[in-house]
Amino acid sequence: MTAEVSRRLTPPERYQFAASVRSLLVPKHDPCGVLRDGELWLAVRSPAGPATLRLAREAGELVATGHGPGAGWVIERADAIAGLRDDVSGFADLSRRHPLVARLATTFAGVRMPATGQVFPRLLRAILEQKVTGTEAHRSYRKICRHLGEPAPGPVPLVLPPDPAAVAARPYWEFHPLGVEQRRTQALLRAAQVAARLEECADSAEATRRMTALPGIGPWTAAEVVRTAFGDPDAVSVGDYHIPNTVAYALAGEPRGTDERMLELLEPFRGHRGRVCDLLAMGGLMAPRYGPRMPVRSFARF
Repeated sequence: MTAEVSRRLTPPERYQFAASVRSLLVPKHDPCGVLRDGELWLAVRSPAGPATLRLAREAGELVATGHGPGAGWVIERADAIAGLRDDVSGFADLSRRHPLVARLATTFAGVRMPATGQVFPRLLRAILEQKVTGTEAHRSYRKICRHLGEPAPGPVPLVLPPDPAAVAARPYWEFHPLGVEQRRTQALLRAAQVAARLEECADSAEATRRMTALPGIGPWTAAEVVRTAFGDPDAVSVGDYHIPNTVAYALAGEPRGTDERMLELLEPFRGHRGRVCDLLAMGGLMAPRYGPRMPVRSFARF
């Protein structure tokens, strides 16, 4: 039986819906969700069962509708998924410590950080994004979701994120045709085996400790996960290929930066360091490029 539950939410002034929820989806096409015509459809494998959440702007309100056995669970979390639980109090004062950050904070004042409350779906994507281009990672993500996903409830043709148990039961070589080599696959299988424990984490710090205790999962992967699963505004993706350069260039005019320099420059914004990095990305800030881009490969053909 397919349940349907609705709830009306009141977003903050100047709330930017699309910019707030866009990070929940893989760019260009996500088998588990779609953002179009002012509404988000998101398939969720909730503790109460499969669900699909629809979020849409209507006359200044945000209308949330849940479909499927897990409709009640996803509706209860709808405000967090939309970013409405994001606490930005105090950030305006912090942002004034640098004129560029202050300007971006004003421009994107209506953007909020979502918090899905689910670790493994974002961890799957983050592991796939390790040490490869976004194009490669997202291509593999789509293939895995189509290969292991199941039809989601509701009127939109989406698939549910892969069940961790189904992922853990696969041999590593099954992921090779999907574009994932052995190293990332082994990290994914280890994460899938303890997914239930990861979902029990009470906060960002506990989730980070548990994830980084697993071989193949470091600070970068953990930060990418907790920023979305818990809406952690202070999570910084240490070890990223581009972010240290972007931060150094935007905040100090230095064309190249290290992780250490990045953290030094972000220290005045502690508590919202990850938010500052997001603002720089939304503002299109980018360090000068010297040399060729990383090539797009296909591990499935190796």
